[in-house]
Amino acid sequence: MTIEEAKIEFERIFTECIKREGADKLLEYIKKSDFFTAPASYRFHNNFDGGLCQHSINVYNRLKRIVINEYGENYTEKVSDETIAICGLLHDICKVDYYGTEMRNVKVDGVWVQKPRYVIHDSLPYGHGEKSVYIINGFMRLSREEAIAINWHQGGFDPRVKAGVFSFSDAYYNYPIAVLLNLADMQATYLDEKVYD
Repeated sequence: MTIEEAKIEFERIFTECIKREGADKLLEYIKKSDFFTAPASYRFHNNFDGGLCQHSINVYNRLKRIVINEYGENYTEKVSDETIAICGLLHDICKVDYYGTEMRNVKVDGVWVQKPRYVIHDSLPYGHGEKSVYIINGFMRLSREEAIAINWHQGGFDPRVKAGVFSFSDAYYNYPIAVLLNLADMQATYLDEKVYD
């Protein structure tokens, strides 16, 4: 999928599914940012221009399939299409204007050459999932389940968990969408996406 194709698909899903007050302003913020050209990571999954948008679409698609598989054809009685779109498309909005590039020396066929690489330039060091919640809530109100799902979407990879904070377990017990978003993120990352060096 090209950057332009991914942008069109992202905007289609967003505008078809997300209707709450402030969504239009959030989409304008996204369009003015580097969201559509940024990588999903600096050295892991989808570490290429446009990788963040493609990852967000992948997570949305995975999440929708997981929710339907879990709850059946009447899934919207448990999880709305709007919630699926918000959680899937926006869980990593914290990565907007987060990456930069710099040159590094790399040996190619025995000769040192300079190649660009992604680096982190975090202008808003607010965390990861919690930063996504903060950014989204600046434009539109999240439900409690959406905020908790996005906040804890990294599960055991969240630095807070590594530091000994285990409240994500309570989040997963009390808000099943948080578990499902984590699964969708992991599936997209490890099954759908690649690492480019």
